[in-house]
Amino acid sequence: MFIELTDLLRCTADHAESYLVLLPGRMEGRQVVTGELGCPVCGRVVRLVDGVADFGGGVPSDGRTTLTAEALAAFLGISGPGGYVALLGGVTSLAEELGKLLPDVGLALINPAADRTSGLAAGVLRAGRCPLKQSCLRGAVLGADAARDPAWVAQAAGSVLPGLRVVGESGTPPAGLELLGQTGQCWVGKR
Repeated sequence: MFIELTDLLRCTADHAESYLVLLPGRMEGRQVVTGELGCPVCGRVVRLVDGVADFGGGVPSDGRTTLTAEALAAFLGISGPGGYVALLGGVTSLAEELGKLLPDVGLALINPAADRTSGLAAGVLRAGRCPLKQSCLRGAVLGADAARDPAWVAQAAGSVLPGLRVVGESGTPPAGLELLGQTGQCWVGKR
């Protein structure tokens, strides 16, 4: 997991949003390979193994999606470097291609396929609840498996900065988003 991603993480326990403290075990450049993330509020410890932060409760995706990386890049409307985009569920299988289209934007992959590990452009997070702080992302894309869960949609949308976009492969956009477009398979909204 790229060390800068830790600034965007929060404890997923049921308490007010709190930052996490990183205690790296092994690093390779700016990648945290092993270590621990600790919550100063509740004392919870999240382990990092092979660059993957496992918050518990995450269900691995099967990696299926009907979308393309080109479509995601267009729907997100991102220009310029910096920041992070979260990919949740099946759309995490598009990370490599999307990373090439958005070369200077980091990717946070939430609940990708079980065999996925972190890479240079992407950090892997496994969680039953969104482990990202509010208003910290340049965009979020929910695969069909994640977009069917209203709680995941609301949490992911809340993690996006105001004025930026959230994409769902299915399901219903959450209240509070300005709907920019919708088809039978996908919706795009602006927070």
